[in-house]
Amino acid sequence: MPRTITVGLDGSPESRAAAEWAAREANPRGLPVKLVHVWQPLPEPMDRAPLPGAEARRYGTGQDESGASRAEGWGNMLREVAEGLRLRHPGLEVVTEQLTGRPAEVLAGIAEDAETLVLGSRGPGGVGGFLVGSVGLAVLAHTERPVVLVRAGEQAADEHEQDPAGIPSAATPFRPVLLGLDTAGPDAAPIEFAFETAARRGVPLRVLHGWNPPYYYPYGPAPDPEVTAMVARSDAAALAEALEPWQRKYPDVEVVAESRSESPSAALVEAARDASLVVVGRRIRRSGVGTHIGPVTHAVLHHATAPVAVVAHD
Repeated sequence: MPRTITVGLDGSPESRAAAEWAAREANPRGLPVKLVHVWQPLPEPMDRAPLPGAEARRYGTGQDESGASRAEGWGNMLREVAEGLRLRHPGLEVVTEQLTGRPAEVLAGIAEDAETLVLGSRGPGGVGGFLVGSVGLAVLAHTERPVVLVRAGEQAADEHEQDPAGIPSAATPFRPVLLGLDTAGPDAAPIEFAFETAARRGVPLRVLHGWNPPYYYPYGPAPDPEVTAMVARSDAAALAEALEPWQRKYPDVEVVAESRSESPSAALVEAARDASLVVVGRRIRRSGVGTHIGPVTHAVLHHATAPVAVVAHD
């Protein structure tokens, strides 16, 4: 069986948006979607307490329900979402699985057998982006497979250009794919993921590298324009060098590379408004303590309005 596009599903609006994104991604690629719900049994007497939220009430997980009844209710949710995907995406293979354990640990484990793991993120937040919860951050920090975060309310039309009348439409071409690239240590995994996605969607790949001026600039004399221009040229040359072998491998992908003298996270968040997908990297640190996301990736995850793919690399 081919690798699946796997979705961590808890019945919330954000996880349902993630399931829809996964279906849109998997169907044209001929890949199955796997919906996974991880149920963590609660100890007595908490297992008989009412669970918060509309989803808990909808699926019969109220105060008088036993743990087994709650598990059955979540199973009903899985089947309902799966059937909806099959109806909206004819020909799509959808499988479901209900597992028991700590959600972050279980999802990180099953991600290793997935083509991509897709999770939902609450949003939009007060700063125009979305929020990544503790489970999502823990999964990101402990899996080496690509993880895509999708905000609540994400629609297919959001990832496409507007039609000639200025109306959002899923029938128009995709918006460009956006790749945030660190020229100090470019790694193949996120670059290849971005090129593959852009080639599959038939859209340009926008590559963005932001670099901060030296820390002393705000406290000293005005920066020398010649020095700034020299740094910019050097950075642009490093960006072109990092991309050159990939442009040879994907000659049909139009690449628009840009080096900016500004905060990398701010530049990516701003550019994400015009992207169908943002691709960022995460360096693998095999320490078992804490979460290791990186400041730029962390900022993009919390504030970008487009879906974000986090690709782990050495």
